[in-house]
Amino acid sequence: MALGLLFAGQGAQKVGMGKSLYAASPAAKALYDEARQVLGWDLAAISFEGPETELTQTKVCQPALFVHGLTLLAALREQGKLPAGEPKFALGLSLGEVTAYAAAGVFDFATGLKIVAERGRLMQQACEQSVGSMAAVVGEDRVKVQELCAEFKIEAANFNAPGQIIISGEKSAVEAAVAAGKARGMKKVIPLNVAGAYHSRLMEPARAAFAAFLAPIPFAAPRLAVFTNTTGQAVSDPAAIKAALVKQVVSSVLWEDCMRSAAAAGATEFWELGPGGVLAGLARRTEKAWVVKSYAEFSDVTT
Repeated sequence: MALGLLFAGQGAQKVGMGKSLYAASPAAKALYDEARQVLGWDLAAISFEGPETELTQTKVCQPALFVHGLTLLAALREQGKLPAGEPKFALGLSLGEVTAYAAAGVFDFATGLKIVAERGRLMQQACEQSVGSMAAVVGEDRVKVQELCAEFKIEAANFNAPGQIIISGEKSAVEAAVAAGKARGMKKVIPLNVAGAYHSRLMEPARAAFAAFLAPIPFAAPRLAVFTNTTGQAVSDPAAIKAALVKQVVSSVLWEDCMRSAAAAGATEFWELGPGGVLAGLARRTEKAWVVKSYAEFSDVTT
């Protein structure tokens, strides 16, 4: 086996996530307790009990997903479920890329949590300072979607899987693009209920401030092969990883490319460590032959 770990992005959060991990795994409990000390507020309580309106806030759900992904990894190790010498690859969608770098040893848990908490705070601030929106375009190829984006001066935010692309930008422009797409016979163009225009130029204030925040933080070379959303390719130089994390805030997430690159590099099995099966579903949509498993709670770890 050559195992690749997949870490979820914003939108995968669910009230109750991590509750059984905290109750049954000492390693998971230790990370949630450390998170409370690092953040100065009770992440576990919001993750386990909600309310959903609080958990879905960008500044809350990003650290919540980061911690949840790494507690699943800690529980798998604690239970002896990871084969010897595994994993060999780590990749994450958007926010999940930060989790992947932590899993690969680029920085420790506490440093990664501070990074993701600041990333979430800055992105929420950028959302509040702009009027942005996003929409899903289903069943169309990249070229047509990119042409639509160029016409309405918006961005293609996510290339998630073949025929599943997310567009992002000013709300009025996204609405116009949605109407135009439908009028031109695009199969499905669906507005999304999101707080802002992630991975678009409207996140530029967050990108600039995030670059300044990351500048003094030391990054190490990853112990696993990791892939950046900005190019879909492996990245190993610490300076290049830092630059990719900064750029990723405003650039397209090339998730399909990341997955294909990991498979081409030798990954034979993927485990999604997150509250749902979103990434597993995207993987199956991309390549049905890939072996993919999902781990969301302690019961999944122990089966």
